[in-house]
Amino acid sequence: MHQVPIRPHSVSVAEVIPGDLVALSGEDVVRQRWFVVMHTLPESPETIRVTLRPPLGGVDRDELLARGREVTVACRRLDVAEVPLVTSVPLDGVAFRDGDRVTSLRAVDPLADEVTYERRWGVWHRDLDADGGEPVPDDEVRRWAGDADREGFVVRHEARPASEAALVPRARRVVVTGLGAVSPLGVGVGELWQGLLEGRHGIRELDGEEFAQLPVRVAGVVPVDPAELLPRAAARRMNRAAQFAVLAAREAWADAGFVEGGTLESGVDPERVGVSLGAILGDASVLVGGDRKLREKGPRGVSPLTTPMTVPSQAASQVSLDLHITGEARTVTSACASGTEAIGEAVDRIRYGRVDVALAGGAEAVVTPAIMASFASMRALASGGVDEGSPSRPFGKGRDGFVNGEGAGVLVLEAEEHALARGARIYCEAAGWGLSADAHHMAAPDPSGNGVALALRRAVRDAGGHVVDVVHVNAHATATVEGDLAEAGALRAVFGGRAVPVTALKGNLGHLQGAAGGVEAVAAVLTLHHGVVPPTVGSVEVDEAMGLDVVREVPRELPAEGDLVLSNSFGFGGHNAVLALRRV
Repeated sequence: MHQVPIRPHSVSVAEVIPGDLVALSGEDVVRQRWFVVMHTLPESPETIRVTLRPPLGGVDRDELLARGREVTVACRRLDVAEVPLVTSVPLDGVAFRDGDRVTSLRAVDPLADEVTYERRWGVWHRDLDADGGEPVPDDEVRRWAGDADREGFVVRHEARPASEAALVPRARRVVVTGLGAVSPLGVGVGELWQGLLEGRHGIRELDGEEFAQLPVRVAGVVPVDPAELLPRAAARRMNRAAQFAVLAAREAWADAGFVEGGTLESGVDPERVGVSLGAILGDASVLVGGDRKLREKGPRGVSPLTTPMTVPSQAASQVSLDLHITGEARTVTSACASGTEAIGEAVDRIRYGRVDVALAGGAEAVVTPAIMASFASMRALASGGVDEGSPSRPFGKGRDGFVNGEGAGVLVLEAEEHALARGARIYCEAAGWGLSADAHHMAAPDPSGNGVALALRRAVRDAGGHVVDVVHVNAHATATVEGDLAEAGALRAVFGGRAVPVTALKGNLGHLQGAAGGVEAVAAVLTLHHGVVPPTVGSVEVDEAMGLDVVREVPRELPAEGDLVLSNSFGFGGHNAVLALRRV
């Protein structure tokens, strides 16, 4: 019954009849504590025994009341046959399990709504996907049930089914079995992870003559020439981004337990393996160099490799060639969200049986004078040098822009049954992903953060989880003034008052553009695998406006009460992509 009591007024007990909605005191009226008169029975010339029941259902209580006593009626008469007689079952001996539900209804309030709590990670949450207040322990839920009848509540317990609906067809589970990275911290996943844990950065001064006139001359540059790590003939046919991608893919392939050389040598059907890499431009220097040779030497001076080495898809095609992968080789271009979106696309391709294995991530090499000059003209680049640490200050006070960077990060994704069949080591589950678009501006983020929040929620939902399951966020956090504020606002909107540990890697690496999502996903996987969150570098002092639990100075142990880690990537034009990884 959801009807507001109308024209409440005082009457004597002698005047009430069955069906009246009454409050026994003025305090009860204020507290919305009403009862339906079920029966009246004169007990003496001065008293009447009145049987009362909460209007939304509950147990009866008898009151012996003086005939002349004043009570409040709500001028609302109910059909007593429609008011249910129910009692709450004690829960003292019940063994609770995660997934159980408890509903609580304040039955004495005609306007009350039933509230549902679900048990997750050993405590009860009012809302698994929003800030529903502090979690409630088991003992408190048992107390609710024990006090329910006396306090005018109805409490019900709904046990989680012993087994999920196994007959419902489900998509295949996708797991991460291999990692590869080339970053400003060095070549290899080991160099990346050790540098993150130690709080080092790989941002350097650009000393080439072509950078001399630029207003900003710092970038996250890979410290090794990738061409020197590849056969000379092969390296000459790859642009710099493709060289990064091949090196990262080879490392990931070997880390997953496959044999050097590729699919055929590993005994894997090449048609059941795919490549999915993100890139914005790939390697902008090739096109710029071709144009320079055209002006200096004419058409004959332009290499026939200029066009195939210019296209953003070069990295994916070179990985496909190098490892003899024929299932598919896709390239995703969605600004700085490219790497994360490429991983998400690969997750879906495995989930729904298109391929069994995929190398997914991103590769980029855009530390070129023209790109640097363009970002500087936009006033998007950090203005500091490297003498006093990283000039990139994610979430920090005084942040003034990002640091351009380069590199590649690749995951080996695999159908779980495929990985188990070959006895592969599993880092974690690639559980889900989410996309959204800001539809706000070609370069500036939507300050509301609504698009980012939508992508976060979609990633959690796609992973089959809830917001309370998230134990860590690897933030995009480019260290731009408005971008960090928008992301922080979105995280607060999604997590409410819950402090989720957040870290950002662009103080270590710079912004790797289309490769950022790939490298940061590698770090997120390692965070889950090792149970350690690396610190955020560059932010001596976090901006109070962020309102986030930013991990700083030293690594932090990953919280145990949860199993999801999110890796965020957001790009110019409002591209938002979030990857959800689950602890196994």
